[in-house]
Amino acid sequence: MADKRDYYEVLGVQKNASDDEIKKAYRKMAMKYHPDKNPGDKEAEEKFKEANEAYEVLSDPDKKSKYDRFGFAGVDPSYGAGQGGFGGFGGFGDFGGFGGAGGMNFDDIFDMFGGFGGGRRSQARRNGPQKGRDLQKTITIDFTDALFGCSKQIELSKDVKCKTCGGSGCKAGTGKKTCDQCGGSGQISQVSNTAFGRFQNIITCPKCGGTGQVVESPCPDCSGTGRNRKSVKIKVDIPAGVDNDSIVTLRGQGEPGVNGGPDGDLYIVVNVRPHSTYKRRGDDLYLDLPITFDQAALGAKVQVPGFGETYSYTITPGTQTGSSFRLKGKGVPNVRTGKKGDLYVKVVVEIPTKLSRKEKKAIEEMARNVTSEAYPKKSKFEKLRF
Repeated sequence: MADKRDYYEVLGVQKNASDDEIKKAYRKMAMKYHPDKNPGDKEAEEKFKEANEAYEVLSDPDKKSKYDRFGFAGVDPSYGAGQGGFGGFGGFGDFGGFGGAGGMNFDDIFDMFGGFGGGRRSQARRNGPQKGRDLQKTITIDFTDALFGCSKQIELSKDVKCKTCGGSGCKAGTGKKTCDQCGGSGQISQVSNTAFGRFQNIITCPKCGGTGQVVESPCPDCSGTGRNRKSVKIKVDIPAGVDNDSIVTLRGQGEPGVNGGPDGDLYIVVNVRPHSTYKRRGDDLYLDLPITFDQAALGAKVQVPGFGETYSYTITPGTQTGSSFRLKGKGVPNVRTGKKGDLYVKVVVEIPTKLSRKEKKAIEEMARNVTSEAYPKKSKFEKLRF
């Protein structure tokens, strides 16, 4: 994890950026590097996962606070493990020197100079436990499912640990042996002749992939890889209050780890279908409520349709079209706190369009009986002279 980039740097925002700025920056990155827009582009895939990870931390106030104080060690207990006990405090990152985002750690420096044992350290990391590959899946849910939460079953193709050999890659009763090409070092030297002389270059052993070991007798079910490609079904619990581009993280549902390392994670990117009547901004809902002319003029008790319930509200006499009122706590539950936003209702006075002869006469009669004083704004406008 020493090669991680600072989460603020990943999203291209300042440390004092607002929640909206962070979300906007994430959406921009997600759209740019989404796998669907960059099929087969491994670099884009890595950048997309990197942005997902950064947004997951910076969009959560608690995780963001810990990250701001302790760096990666504050949000990932495994960060810095085995580095002389400094990992829990973010290494030397707070002093802008070794470790921390954008800096170099001791292993990086040792790797630059073989004389300090860098090759052995690199070999140890290759032979040590490594986390499996993270995966990403996008799902689309209905507006009401986002409000109340739901459970969905997804299906995806991924590598899974071979059940026959338990992930070892070895046939039953056999094991691994030292690679005969590199002698177990995981590295081989190449000598090349150039115009400047002979150069010796140390590269990863192509036979064992740098592990120093090869499978003696491959498992017949996985051909020695220790994993199989399968189509799996996974249940996803979507919390109430999710919005477009929300991320649900399923720990350990990625691909298998290497050398006993933990399995990768699965990131579920949620898209929400728009509603035909309601609009959403953050945790607040917005609704246009049509009322009749007589309700607006005389006042009336109206019913506001909600999700699973109906709210009553009294319109005051003389209510104008475009005016609005708020129903507190009738919005969307916040995905982290559970506290609900508000519902804002805009009143729209509907003018009748299909009138019978009797209805037309009734309106004409009303017009004759209602004086201009009943329309103060109209009367004032008619007196204007330009």
